[in-house]
Amino acid sequence: MPDKTPAAPVAPEGAARRGLAVDELRLDGGFWGRLQETNTTATLRHCLEWMERLGWTANFDRTADGATGGARPGWQFSDSEVYKLMEALAWEHGRTGSAWADAAFTALAERVAAAQDADGYLNTCYGHAGQADRYADLASGHELYCTGHLLQAAVARLRASGDDKLVEVARRAADHVCREFGPEGREGICGHPEIEVGLAEFGRALGEPRYTEQARLFIERRGRGTLPPIALLDAAYFQDDLPVREADVWRGHAVRALYLAAGAVDVAVDTGDAGLFAAVERQWARSVERRTYLTGGMGSRHQDEGFGEDWELPPDRAYCETCAGVASNMVSWRLFLATGDVRYVDLMERTFYNVIAASPSEDGRAFFYANPLHQRTAANAMRPDEVNARAEGGVRAPWFDVSCCPTNLARTLASWQSYAAAVEGDTLTLLQYAAGELEVRLDSGTVRLRVDTEYPRTGAVRVAVLAAPDGFALRLRVPHWADGATLDGRPAVPGWALAAGLGSGSSTVLDLPVDPRWTRPDDRIDAVRGCAAVERGPLVLCAESTDLPPEWRLEDVRVDPALPLAGTGDGATVGITAAAPAPAEPGRLPYGSGPQETGAPVAGELRLVPYHRWARRGGSSMRVFLPVAGAVSPLR
Repeated sequence: MPDKTPAAPVAPEGAARRGLAVDELRLDGGFWGRLQETNTTATLRHCLEWMERLGWTANFDRTADGATGGARPGWQFSDSEVYKLMEALAWEHGRTGSAWADAAFTALAERVAAAQDADGYLNTCYGHAGQADRYADLASGHELYCTGHLLQAAVARLRASGDDKLVEVARRAADHVCREFGPEGREGICGHPEIEVGLAEFGRALGEPRYTEQARLFIERRGRGTLPPIALLDAAYFQDDLPVREADVWRGHAVRALYLAAGAVDVAVDTGDAGLFAAVERQWARSVERRTYLTGGMGSRHQDEGFGEDWELPPDRAYCETCAGVASNMVSWRLFLATGDVRYVDLMERTFYNVIAASPSEDGRAFFYANPLHQRTAANAMRPDEVNARAEGGVRAPWFDVSCCPTNLARTLASWQSYAAAVEGDTLTLLQYAAGELEVRLDSGTVRLRVDTEYPRTGAVRVAVLAAPDGFALRLRVPHWADGATLDGRPAVPGWALAAGLGSGSSTVLDLPVDPRWTRPDDRIDAVRGCAAVERGPLVLCAESTDLPPEWRLEDVRVDPALPLAGTGDGATVGITAAAPAPAEPGRLPYGSGPQETGAPVAGELRLVPYHRWARRGGSSMRVFLPVAGAVSPLR
């Protein structure tokens, strides 16, 4: 593999495969091209404007000026949002050469650098006049969490543009953490994992093994019950109940669990720790099998923003935080790079289309924080100048009191190219399908490809080879749901399909079946027993009250999976029945011993739309899983 480290978020040294650099693929419209363009023109500026307006960026100025007494805007972790935006700006500049992104990044870097203490400590909430002492509250203070995001922003800048002031700031901050929490320092850990993945990737970027070792120390210290519990929660909330090596499944706060797992994979890969790596593989498998929603969303409990028990997947109380979708892909991507297992990329596709793409509004200036699979009541629109105090609500909000998701979305979309393909020697593997041109460095030279597709609206993916070195090979991912796929007219089974013998001027066509299909839940998911959902290619579909006649109610709709599905655009149409329930006796419990009395059933059709688009036409009730007519037992 070429010596040059790619400008990508994850780059294990000496790995058998790598993702793309952010400038090796240029998207031409299409699903992800449009999302990325909206991120470029609207979301990045939107995030910066809100943080300026609320004073989160000015916290760095006050710290630099020694004016930290009195009230401080934002939560104790608001610094991290500035760093995530800076990471997004760094990838944006590296990908497009945007002068605006570079200027915005440089201006923020100056303000951040001015706030750093002489010994490398950097935080605007602790350690200064009128504030609590440094590291006085490791459980909830988020100081190391913020530093981890600073390090990830520095990695983006270093790889996409080169060494600069922020990289130096991050180096001094990382050195401070190593001194403070190294073998001779404090034994503590941060309540919110992130420093681990930040240190590991920053160590890779600089070739500094001390940072990897410090990440390893943090991982090994977790699970000893050292963090004081939060009221009504236990140590699992912090993943401090079991050592990482001993855990069989992800539990507690979903984003924390997933960031920790990402850091553990990085450390395991860089240190050759097969036991630690196997632990994360084991946790991924069980969590995906038993604790993950059809959308790829993770986190079924609002109380702790966390995982529930096995099979605890209620659609109406699904939390499925957008940040957890981002973090899930962080883990799956690392596992794929280390193993080449297609399962990890399949899950990434599901999460990209049905969690990450669901978050932003069409204009890129409003977002979902939580992503339920069932909304019982239509919500009122949010004002564009109003902060939403709640994570849930049924409509996209311009900003949140805790606004981690918009900036996480911004950095993910700015670097989306990195996850679209992988390089292994002279083999290029297409992982995610989007129209555009690739110019990719292989061992023996550079390959140039043109991809034309309207995926996922249609399933045809045409790849033209514009230029290629001798020995070039192209692989294409066939998703697990794509039974009946073909490559150049020949059957292609789910997994990997090799288009052999390609050279300059040749082409190949992958055809994926994206007709709508019924999907049934596992019998053990009690909350959706007797229900069915519809998928179309990688898209999960949903029903919205917007598409029902006024006299119908979504809770009364029933479907029959024996009936054929009709594809409409990128959605589907299903035959439905509904019957109005008999009027309930006032004050009577909603239960009985006999059949439910209903009015005469009526029949009709219902349009289903991609889940990622729900609530874009205004507030609505919505559900992904629809009750099956006459179902009184698990649908199998």
